[in-house]
Amino acid sequence: MAKPILLYTSLCLLLVLFNGCLATQTSRQQQRFNQCQMDRLDALEPNHRIEAEAGVIESWDPNDQQFQCVGVAVVRRTIEPNGLLLPQYASAPQLIYIERGYGIFGAVLPGCPNTYQESQQQQQQREGQQRDQHQKIRNFRQGDIIALPAGVAHWLYNDGDSEVVALSLLDTNNQANQLDQNPRHFYLAGNPEDEFQLQGRSPRGQRRQQQQGQGRRERGHQQQQGQGKNLFSGFRTEDLADAFNVNENTIRNLQGFQEDRKNIVKVKGRLQVARPPRSREERERLERQEREQEREDEREPRESHRGGRDNGIEETLCTLRLRENIHDPSRADIYNPQAGRISTLNSHNLPVLRWLQLSAEFGRLQRDAIYVPHWNRNAHSVIYVVKGRAQVQVVDDFGQTVFQDELQQHQILSVPQNFAVVKRASSSEGFEWVAFKTNDNAQISPLAGQTSVLRAIPADVLANAFQLSREDVSELKSNLEQQEITIVTSSRSSSQRRAIA
Repeated sequence: MAKPILLYTSLCLLLVLFNGCLATQTSRQQQRFNQCQMDRLDALEPNHRIEAEAGVIESWDPNDQQFQCVGVAVVRRTIEPNGLLLPQYASAPQLIYIERGYGIFGAVLPGCPNTYQESQQQQQQREGQQRDQHQKIRNFRQGDIIALPAGVAHWLYNDGDSEVVALSLLDTNNQANQLDQNPRHFYLAGNPEDEFQLQGRSPRGQRRQQQQGQGRRERGHQQQQGQGKNLFSGFRTEDLADAFNVNENTIRNLQGFQEDRKNIVKVKGRLQVARPPRSREERERLERQEREQEREDEREPRESHRGGRDNGIEETLCTLRLRENIHDPSRADIYNPQAGRISTLNSHNLPVLRWLQLSAEFGRLQRDAIYVPHWNRNAHSVIYVVKGRAQVQVVDDFGQTVFQDELQQHQILSVPQNFAVVKRASSSEGFEWVAFKTNDNAQISPLAGQTSVLRAIPADVLANAFQLSREDVSELKSNLEQQEITIVTSSRSSSQRRAIA
C-alpha cells in the first residue's frame, strides 16, 4: 500500500514542478510577446564603439524595440593581425559569423580532457616548465559559423596577415539564459570595457553598475590597486592566492589591476600553442579562396552534403563540431547560376545547434534577382548585410508595410516570426546577407515556387478567395509550377521571366 502512495506523491510533486517551470516559461514568453507590438521596422547600424589595443568593437543597441522583440544582441569585432580576443564567456548561446579573415579559436567545454600537448621543441624553449596541455584548438576562416553554448569560455586569435571581422549574435531570450535580457560578457582577463556600455543596460541595470563601482571604490584594497573589470578582479587577492597556491603578484596580473588592456590585445611575438598545422601553402590557399569568393556563383555546386558527418547518433559534448562554413557553394540548398544561391545551416548539418536552438542562412543574389515573398514559420530572423544593397519590403499581420527601403552593407534588419519579406538585389555587385534565426530548424513558407502556399491550395478555393476565373487560376498555378525554387530573376514582361532550374 505504501508503494502506490509513494508513486502518487511523486507524480504530484512532478506536476507541481512542471507547472512551476511552465509558469516561469510562460511569464518570460509573455514579456517577449509584449515587445513585438511594432508598426515600423528600421535598418539599424552600430551605435557604440570601443577602440582596443589590437582592434575595434562595435555594438548595436540591444534596447532597440526590434532586438527586444526577437530577444537578441549583436556585436561586431575587428581583430588586427596578431590580435587576441581575450578569454570570455556569455550568459546566452551565441553564433559567431566570420565575415572576413582567418585564424584560430579555442572553446573550453567543461569536463572535457586536455588533448592538445605542446611539442618537445616548445618545451625546450621553456626550460624548467611542465609541458603545456590544453583543450582542442580549431581553425576558422571566412564564411564560418561558430556555435557556442552559454557559459562556454572561448577566445579568438588572428594569425593571418589581414583583419578578422567577426559578427556575434547572442540569443538573450534563450532558455539557457536565466538572468535577464541584458547581454552579458564575463571576461576572464584584461581590463575590458562593457561592449554594450552606453545602451546595453536597462535603467535598473545602469543603477546597479554605478552602485557596484561605488562599492569597489569604498573597498580599500581595490582603491589602492585600481579597478579591474574581469571576473577575477571582484575577489580578494589573498583568497585567490590561497585558492590557486601562487603568489599575490601573479593574482594581481589575473585581476588586471595593473593593466589598461581592453577586450582585444596584441600578442607579443606570435601565439605559441599546440594547434592544427597550417602551412604556408594553406595560408595562400585560404587567401585565394577569399579572392575567389566573388566568383563562386559562376561555379556549379557539387552535391549538397546536408547532414555532413551526423550519422543520426548524437555527438558527445567533447567531440561536438562547433564550426561549419556557410559560404561553401557546394552546400547550396537553392541555386541558379543566373540569379543566386541560398545555404542553410541547422541542427541537421551542425548538431550542436539543436542545443542552442539557433540556425543560420547565407544568401547571394545577383543584380535584379528576387528572393520571393516568404515568412519564417517558426523563428525570428536577424538579417545582416555582408555586401551590396537590396530593396526590401516587410509586411505584418494587418497587411501593412512595416519596412520598405534599401538595405545596405553592414546594416541589420530584424524580421519577426511570420512577418512576410521580399528582397530584390539593387546594386551591380549583387546582394549578400547572413541571417540568424531563433530556431535550430527554421522553416520558411514561400508565396511562390513549387512548394508555395498558393500552389498547395485547390484551384476552386483560389478562384473564390481572389475572385479569379478558373483560367486565371490555372495560369497562376502553372507559373508557380515552373518556378522550381524560391528565387526568380525579374524582367520587364511576364513572358520573359526565367525560372530557376
